[in-house]
Amino acid sequence: MVMHTTKVKNIIPMKMFNAYLLLIVITLSTSLNAQERTNPKNQDEELGLVSWYRDFDQATSISAKENKPIFILFQEVPGCATCRNYGHNVMSNPLLVEAISNEFIPLAIFNNKGGKDKEILKKYSEPTWNNPVVRIVNKNGKNLTQRISGDYSALAVYNAIVNVLENDGKIVPKYITLLGEELKAKKYGAVKEAQYKMYCFWTGEKQLGSQEGVLETKAGFNSGEVVKVKYDETKISKEQLDTFASKNQMQPIANKSFRWSEKDEDYYLKHSKYKYLALTELQKTKINSALGSRKDATQYLSPSQLIQLENKN
Repeated sequence: MVMHTTKVKNIIPMKMFNAYLLLIVITLSTSLNAQERTNPKNQDEELGLVSWYRDFDQATSISAKENKPIFILFQEVPGCATCRNYGHNVMSNPLLVEAISNEFIPLAIFNNKGGKDKEILKKYSEPTWNNPVVRIVNKNGKNLTQRISGDYSALAVYNAIVNVLENDGKIVPKYITLLGEELKAKKYGAVKEAQYKMYCFWTGEKQLGSQEGVLETKAGFNSGEVVKVKYDETKISKEQLDTFASKNQMQPIANKSFRWSEKDEDYYLKHSKYKYLALTELQKTKINSALGSRKDATQYLSPSQLIQLENKN
């Protein structure tokens, strides 16, 4: 076992955590394979919120039937702080959990157990009592992308998922793309802020939120109605954002004073059934903009969020 002193910390918003956990439990209760998979409601913390198959042969059989690759997590259960952190911060990220659950056949192999687990460890030459390792393989057990080891970030898993989907000629769902945008912005420290003054911050959020690279908008006051924007400067520069704002009757302001108006933020979203969903900040921004522009906002939702939305009718 590789020991680390990293403190276990859960960075997943509680509202989103609870909403996703409830949906997983409901799904499991109606699944034909419910008895053959782990239950996120009472499973070991190292496994996160994914409902895992535990038998390799069964996973390969289902992979062949459903034409989906197998996402294998080699994990120490119970494990060290690194293993627990991986369960809390990576395998509990709601959109990442959805990507694994919807696009793949999830399989957990314990690296500190005997029996069938040990047989699969030997098959892939994986060490025992080790930190988390991820492999994505086809129905025949062949690797489809590079083994993930030593990088315990959600971004590493995201990159592997996208690599496999694209190599298979599949379109990467928008909710997975949004997940990647948020993860990359946080990882590379490219998040910047700017403020823009306009006649109506509802309109300002709608317009600014439509731009690629804009991660979050907040409505507020700064000698009038303004919108504070967080953006990824690797996707859109301050100059490009200023140009767009000016063309839409908005003025960039240098004064950093800002008073948030919570009741006015995400106006279009709050006046729709989308307000009941547990969403990431980027999802809120894009959905609010789409609703205000009378465009399809469902494109930004994951499969479980779509189900929740339909149930609000």
